[in-house]
Amino acid sequence: MRTLSHTSAGARNWVEVETHDTVADAVRELKSQGMQVLATNLSDNAVDFREIDYTKPTAIILGGEKNGITQDALGEADQDIIIPMVGMVQSLNVSVASALILFEAQRQRQLAGMYDRDTSVLPKETIHHILFERGHPVLAKVAKKKNMPYPPLDDEGQIVADECGGRRCKRSSLIGFVPYRKRRGGRAL
Repeated sequence: MRTLSHTSAGARNWVEVETHDTVADAVRELKSQGMQVLATNLSDNAVDFREIDYTKPTAIILGGEKNGITQDALGEADQDIIIPMVGMVQSLNVSVASALILFEAQRQRQLAGMYDRDTSVLPKETIHHILFERGHPVLAKVAKKKNMPYPPLDDEGQIVADECGGRRCKRSSLIGFVPYRKRRGGRAL
């Protein structure tokens, strides 16, 4: 199975990429997580994308703009979906199609109150892990290499550095903190 080697700059920081040897392996993994798997495909059994219940865990297979979805992927999907269109064109750019479908999923989930919560459904450890790796990628790499735990973060995602007595600190390594000092003539005081 081919893995795309590029993604948008913003998505790269927040989307985990997991590769599988085949589409069937990927879909089996998604289904084992309790997801319904949909494929955007113009077929006789396709339903309007707005008729799907997106309050259920859902994975959506979108085809490439030139070749569409492979037959293997279509065979693994639970349901084909379409975006009804009027006129001569029967398909949309894949980014536009995905935006429409994801907006509908978000709309349904918002109406169902799925976003009405004060805390995330993700465990705090997972949130901390994601925020540290995305906000401090160099330090995360060092921590992984040295098999060290990630340091605590404050509400703004900055490393908590109590060792500096409330002053603003920088990390010189994952072991210690060094207070920022005013610079004069390009040298630290």
